[in-house]
Amino acid sequence: MGTFSVWHWLIVLLIVVLVFGTKKLKNMGSDLGGAVKGFKDGMKDGSASDTAAVPPAGQVTGSAAAEKTTIDVEAKQKS
Repeated sequence: MGTFSVWHWLIVLLIVVLVFGTKKLKNMGSDLGGAVKGFKDGMKDGSASDTAAVPPAGQVTGSAAAEKTTIDVEAKQKS
């Protein structure tokens, strides 16, 4: 009673195929696979470009440190 047998899963699969149809299930599977692939590529590309291009927030870059100037920034209040 605690676990489902193979027959239970086959009946659930049959009901899902009858409700959605094979074409719609195939399209959903390919869309999901494309989304996962795009997410993995984005994570790979994002981590490589972020670390090389953008310095961490709050650090002074080399040109500002060489000029010894102060950058004045106005803080905005949250409402």
